[in-house]
Amino acid sequence: MQWSWSSTQRGMATKSKSQKAFSAGDNIVPAGSEAKRGERLLSPGTRLDYAAVAVAASVGRTHILVYSKPQIAVLSTGDEVVDIDVPPGPNQIRNSNSYSLAAQIKAAGGEPVLLPIAPDEPTRLRELIVDGFESDLLLLAGGVSMGKYDLVEQVLADFQAQFFFTGAQIQPGRPIVFGRVPCGAGASRETPVSPENYKYFFGLPGNPVSTMVTFDLFVRPVIDALSGLSPQKLIFLSAKLKSEIKTKTGLKRFLPAILSGEFEDAEVELARWQGSGDIAATARANAIS
Repeated sequence: MQWSWSSTQRGMATKSKSQKAFSAGDNIVPAGSEAKRGERLLSPGTRLDYAAVAVAASVGRTHILVYSKPQIAVLSTGDEVVDIDVPPGPNQIRNSNSYSLAAQIKAAGGEPVLLPIAPDEPTRLRELIVDGFESDLLLLAGGVSMGKYDLVEQVLADFQAQFFFTGAQIQPGRPIVFGRVPCGAGASRETPVSPENYKYFFGLPGNPVSTMVTFDLFVRPVIDALSGLSPQKLIFLSAKLKSEIKTKTGLKRFLPAILSGEFEDAEVELARWQGSGDIAATARANAIS
């Protein structure tokens, strides 16, 4: 479809525009309206998104002092785990955790370092954990059961590991572990170690959904801190339940859900899933309820 204006219509539009009155200062933003001289435009701990970059460019800052992206090592453990290009045996699963964690790390502003799968063999496991501590943070996926490690616990004991917590009252992800090990020459329990001479680690549950949830709840804030970002609170939305939910008391639950509608008409319902190993249900979900 084409639109055409008659000469009369064009004339009316031109005449109306030419007769509009203007006052002094119209369409002019006075100097200092957006910010006063000496006022801070970008505070430390601010993530440089597109708006922040525009602010820096508008004031002629060609160089900005920033934190480097923290390197986050990912180590999946267990003889039952094989890489994605290997056909799994009857009692094996493909290593989805390393790749989902890599995607989450990138989204959080970190740089993932994927290590080979660690077998259930102490010597090789220790070697890979040593490699993991070369990064700023180590994520161990799998090997956790109700806050206790299998071989991993034994190997971490060789590093004089200190645990801050071994489990959380949540579902999924209850067995999560967080701790640190001293590093540097002569580091031990008896020798005082300065905060910068520790390496921190998370032991994440092996079930894929548990791994994803515990990353968002626990790991992401640590990556924010390593990136120099000010603490960010979780974003919660209010929505009506589309169907009744029955759960046992005692645990805080973070379950895959589907959010629909908008504003005051927003509704949410749990995704149909088969437990914390159901990756397909999580992929269909667009929220956590």
